[in-house]
Amino acid sequence: MKILNKLLLLLTVFILFFRNIENTSYAYNFSIQKPIRAAVFLDNFNDLFISAAKESLENIQKENQNSIEFTFFDSKGNQVTENENIDIALNESFDLFVVNPITTKVEEIENTLNKIMKSNIPLIIYLPAVSSIMNVIRPYQRAVIITGDVEQGGILEGKVLADAWNSNREIMDKNSDNVMQYVMLQGKSNNISTIAKTKYSIRALNEDEIKTQELLSTVCNWSKDCAKTTIESSFLALGNKIEAIISNNDDMAIGAIEALQKYGFNKGGNSKFIPVVGIGASLKAKELVDKGFMTGLIVEDLQTQAKAIYEVGMNLVYGKNPISGTNFKFDETGITIKIPYYKYTK
Repeated sequence: MKILNKLLLLLTVFILFFRNIENTSYAYNFSIQKPIRAAVFLDNFNDLFISAAKESLENIQKENQNSIEFTFFDSKGNQVTENENIDIALNESFDLFVVNPITTKVEEIENTLNKIMKSNIPLIIYLPAVSSIMNVIRPYQRAVIITGDVEQGGILEGKVLADAWNSNREIMDKNSDNVMQYVMLQGKSNNISTIAKTKYSIRALNEDEIKTQELLSTVCNWSKDCAKTTIESSFLALGNKIEAIISNNDDMAIGAIEALQKYGFNKGGNSKFIPVVGIGASLKAKELVDKGFMTGLIVEDLQTQAKAIYEVGMNLVYGKNPISGTNFKFDETGITIKIPYYKYTK
């Protein structure tokens, strides 16, 4: 009888032990394939920034061929298409989903995210367009958000302009009113990146005791062509008044410079020059900074973002704490990793 009781006790301990493993937030998956297969759903391959982000992930795969294999899905700038791509991928044997949401309305992707979570697939939300997406994934213990520190990006953009103003005020302040008159080129409306970059770039200028006046603000959806058209069409009316152009991304900044160059500006030298700043990671934008055509670029560190996706993704797949063994940290939300930007000037 004592032996039977001991066996029953031992059996109970084993049952409780394995149940505990099943209920652990980062439970280990014993049936993982190698290399692990990651499905990556991106906004639009034709977008300059997204193309560079994709290339950074491809470089990570080349460096870790035995560990991870990325399969990329092009959403073509359409949330419905992205949802359909995710539905297709759910029927394939992927170990990790990396989703770059397009929509600024969480209800347009919520059902799709719930499908991923019900399938118990580790999930990384990459560069979310809407902050409320956090409320959807927070209950799921195998999800992490990886994004750029957009507030910091805006602050750095403002600081680059502040440095230019304080160094060349006599040239920049065309009407000598001690106020920086600017044009703002915005990304997508209601996008958290657009909102933060717009707000904090101006706040940084004002905190540096530089007065500002907005001449024009246009939503260009990150588009170079839209920015170029906007500056071309407004230059005849505002040209002599514009003292700075602030862009939420590098592609729109490039478009602005192309428009200015049409009128003989920003081709080198200070005599006919309007400071332009942007945020991104393109080589084209860096070249314009090097040539002195663009005042500065706030670089989004795509290499570090890709590294974070890889290291955190591997941890999620193998049932570890997402940031275990990495140099990354969660912000105050407990599920978001923000990658810093850095300044690039001549």
